[in-house]
Amino acid sequence: MSKRELLDAIAAGVIVCRKCELWKTRKNAVPGEGSPNSQIMFIGEAPGYWEDIQGRPFVGAAGKFLDTLLSEIGFSRQTVFIGNILKCRPPKNREPLPDEIQKCTPYLNSQIQIIQPKIIVTLGNYSTAYIFSKATLPFNGITQAHGKFYKASILDMRVTMFPTFHPAASLYSARYKEQLIRDFRTLQHELKEKGLI
Repeated sequence: MSKRELLDAIAAGVIVCRKCELWKTRKNAVPGEGSPNSQIMFIGEAPGYWEDIQGRPFVGAAGKFLDTLLSEIGFSRQTVFIGNILKCRPPKNREPLPDEIQKCTPYLNSQIQIIQPKIIVTLGNYSTAYIFSKATLPFNGITQAHGKFYKASILDMRVTMFPTFHPAASLYSARYKEQLIRDFRTLQHELKEKGLI
């Protein structure tokens, strides 16, 4: 099977998933989308209102900002892969519960193993905490971790991790917005150094 077919099979499983209670309140599961051959993967926390409506990741106001950040460093959502820790929206956008993360992340792990990205960009606390845990790295919050590169082995692969703030943070704070822009410029520089753009 091709990478695309393998990702489609995971998406089909996500759409009918009932492993946790979130299936009862979701409108649509959000498996993730993008290029199966992407060198770079973006991982957020969980779908929000618009993602739940459309079944696609990062399509609300935060998603529009992510699209802008991507275009400024030479990418589009078609040329990267975008996913989340949780594939279904928690009610009222509450934070993910440990049980939900445990039951949902095998889907994400499989997506990472199929895509084999060189760089994983984690967006916010929850995705960074999860990916750092897979790499057995200590995590003391996104404010400390963001904007730096971490080389590690996760899921039997060598990857470079780059944590930054969740784009939603930029909607509430000009400071976070500026830091996100700076982090993406740092990311762009590294990608150019590696010949990935």
